[in-house]
Amino acid sequence: MIRVLNESIAVAPQIGPQDVAAIKAAGYVAIVNNRPDGEEPGQPSGDAIARAAAEAGLAYAAIPVTHAGFAHAQIDAMAAALVAAEGPVLAYCRSGTRSCNLWALAAAKAGRNPELLARQAADAGYDLSGLRPTLDALASGQ
Repeated sequence: MIRVLNESIAVAPQIGPQDVAAIKAAGYVAIVNNRPDGEEPGQPSGDAIARAAAEAGLAYAAIPVTHAGFAHAQIDAMAAALVAAEGPVLAYCRSGTRSCNLWALAAAKAGRNPELLARQAADAGYDLSGLRPTLDALASGQ
């Protein structure tokens, strides 16, 4: 189930190669994979989704987030992927939560208003309250 955060990005739980054509048809120009391979038995590999994306003419970036959490390198990579896409991006992980959180961190680091980010996430069914202090610090350049 795709959850739209704003006009530039939506998030989703795990997708498969068979979903890529519908993702393209929905108007997305890029896919960001925030899930490490092998996290769960039977999950499609990132390489398989990358191949399907390439065949469909979509950009693809792998920015895996593990249980260890988020690092500035991942935040910066997410920001770069969103800018490079020049159109709507679909980011996915197991449930969509890590993708939503990484988007919010990247947007805050770029100076976006944390209150707006929290509202957009909430409208899509995600709670950023646990990240709020970090979002505020990133947005203020700390």
